[in-house]
Order: sequence, then C-alpha cells, then structure tokens
Amino acid sequence: MNWNSYIKSYQSYLKIERGLSKNTIENYSFDIERLCLFLATNGIEVSPIKISEETLQQFVYSVSTQVNARSQARIISGLKSFFGYLIFEDYRLDNPLELIETPKTGRKLPDILSVDEIDRLISAIDLTSNEGERNRAMLETLYGCGLRVTELVSLKISDLFFDEGFVKVIGKGNKDRFVPIGRAAQKYIHIYKDSMRVHLNIKKEFGDTLFLNRRGGQLTRAMIFTIIKDLAIKIELNKKISPHTFRHSFATHLLENGADLRSIQLMLGHESITTTEIYLHLDRKFLSEVINTFHPRKSI
Repeated sequence: MNWNSYIKSYQSYLKIERGLSKNTIENYSFDIERLCLFLATNGIEVSPIKISEETLQQFVYSVSTQVNARSQARIISGLKSFFGYLIFEDYRLDNPLELIETPKTGRKLPDILSVDEIDRLISAIDLTSNEGERNRAMLETLYGCGLRVTELVSLKISDLFFDEGFVKVIGKGNKDRFVPIGRAAQKYIHIYKDSMRVHLNIKKEFGDTLFLNRRGGQLTRAMIFTIIKDLAIKIELNKKISPHTFRHSFATHLLENGADLRSIQLMLGHESITTTEIYLHLDRKFLSEVINTFHPRKSI
C-alpha cells in the first residue's frame, strides 16, 4: 500500500468508525498530505509503515518555520491520530510522533460582537436585493441559535419545530440536538420562505433545504463567510469576524445575562462542559457581578 491507500483507509475509519464530518476528515487528511509534499520535495521515499521519528522531526521543524504554534500543534495532533490508526490496524507497532513535543499555545479567547455591533451588521443588509431577506434570516438564526456554519447551511425545513420553539440540528459526528429558536429568528425565516424562497427554481435534491442560493442549490460555507465579511466592511467594523463569531457572541451574551453553563453547553452541542468554559469569553467584571448577586454573604 502507498500513502494514498493508507490515507483512504484512514478516511473511511474516520467516517464510519468515528462518525466525523466531511470537513473534519478533510482537515485530518490535509495534515497527512502536507507531510507527503514534504517527503516528495526532499526526495524522501518512505512508506507510512517505515517512516522514522527522525524524518518526522525534520518535517515538524520545517512546519515550525511556516506556521504559528497553534497551527503546528494542530498538524502534530492530526498526524499522531493517523499513526495511532496505523497501530490500531496492526500496520505499525509504534507511533513515531509519540516523543515529539507539541508547542504550547496558551488559551485563545474568542472574539465576540456586542449586541449593538450585531444590530448594525444585520441592519446593513440590503433588503431590496434578491438575497436580502435570506441573509437577514441566516444571521438572525446564527446569532439566535448559536449554530455552526455547517449546521446553518444544512438546516432543513423539516427540522423547524416552531410550534414547540425548537429547531433540530445535525452537529458534529452526525449527532442530533434540539436548539431553542427565538421569535425574531422565526419571524425572519417565515418572511424569507414566503417572500423569496417560494420564487426560486429549486433543485429536486434541495427541496427540503432551508437556505438556498439563487440557483436553487445549497449554500456553501464560503458564501456565508463572504456575506459576513462584506457586511463588516460596509459598516466599517474594525474586527476580523466569521460565522463562528456569532456563535461565540450567542454563548457569551447568554452567560452575561444569567444563563447557566450547563444549558449553554447543551445548546452549543458540546460533549464536555470544559469545552464550553474555554469557548466563553469571560471577564473579571462579570465574575465579580456573579459573586455580588448570588453569594450568601454578598451583603455582609
């Protein structure tokens, strides 16, 4: 078996055994392909079974001169997973990256938007354009439900349970969860469906997909990024934002207004509450207010 054969076998394992999404599998595969490119560039002919720790150390050093510590740590983690799979399948007896240290990256706090900034972004949408109502409904849903961008573009009409106040979301690992949806998001989704979506020439395979492009097909993740980036430029927002920024803001604003961490964890679809704790942008002022409000000796 050559590298491609092992990579395809690994991809099947990630999809079938671990239930990972297409995007996550592509990211894992990219790390291995980057290693293959390094080997080819340096004229090193070696299989995944025979590659040594020394060769991988050379690769890691090469990567360290090209990317930051966070990206370097991700690449090392991805490759450790690949070689761990080879051990699992009895192709190798050892993991050649076992002793290679991952650079310390520290905790990166997410950027968030204020409520005013979110209002300004949504108000900047041109509702006279064909896609205006769709874009407003999407941003209201991103912020109102804290969805990942992949969850947003995959949302189905059959997943809307407005009478109960929920939407069904297919998250990481194809795991379903029900997320509360507020009246504002419901209102703008109804407007989009009734005034814009009904007039599209919808492709048969996307008949149940909620948010569509002008050709009646599913939107791409990149398109959502572009829409948000253009709005940020339009209002001269001096922040680098993405669809994920709305998710961070959703969680942070809920916490700051008194929501408990466990509820936020369930809405975000995190398996571990530790992930939720890292996800949130906590400041000392907010924590001080928690003590002064809830501690039994706050007034002594």
